[in-house]
Amino acid sequence: MSQTVSQPFPVWKRILFSDIMLSKSKSHRIAYLGVLTALSIVANMFFEIKFLDVQFSITIFISMISGILIGPLFGFLTAFLGDFIGYLYNSWGLVYMPWVALSCATTALIAGLVMNGIKLNFKGGVFIKLAIVCALSLVICTIAINTTGLYVYFKTIGFSQKTIDYLASKFGSGVTYWGYCFYRLFFLGQIYNCIVNYALLFIAVPALCAVKPLKLSIL
Repeated sequence: MSQTVSQPFPVWKRILFSDIMLSKSKSHRIAYLGVLTALSIVANMFFEIKFLDVQFSITIFISMISGILIGPLFGFLTAFLGDFIGYLYNSWGLVYMPWVALSCATTALIAGLVMNGIKLNFKGGVFIKLAIVCALSLVICTIAINTTGLYVYFKTIGFSQKTIDYLASKFGSGVTYWGYCFYRLFFLGQIYNCIVNYALLFIAVPALCAVKPLKLSIL
């Protein structure tokens, strides 16, 4: 007999799984893991749109949903596998960049820890937690992990002339770390991609909370 979501679970179990997963049978947990891993793979393979120099994808959104529904650690593993398998299936001729998978996985970890670990029992509490998830994801994953990885990589092989010219026109200097952050976030449009993913999260989570079979309680 499965436990109810309202019953407290040991901390170590809640680091592995969300409360909703802990209330399910092992077969249900495996099914959720499979479905969300598949969604992550599909998002990495197909749901990428490039408009001018701005590339949009929903991998951040899927990673966050994985962490919220599955839990911190298994959400981390799901997002990491989704990116890695998606790359193996279709690399687009690009070199594998493990920090991209780490960024997606850490996004899921953050979402799982915040949404399932912090209790705000008042109206609007869920939106405050979503805002915390988005802010931490931007700083830790998009900037500290992903942008730093790309900066080190391109510093090693050489920055494109477009990058050098853009930063020279904006700051009158070479490609510094913070200059590259500005270039990636605003010229390459990563900040706009993040905003789209965050907006999807703010729409999806309240909708999921309203789905009674899920019994999703993340206040």
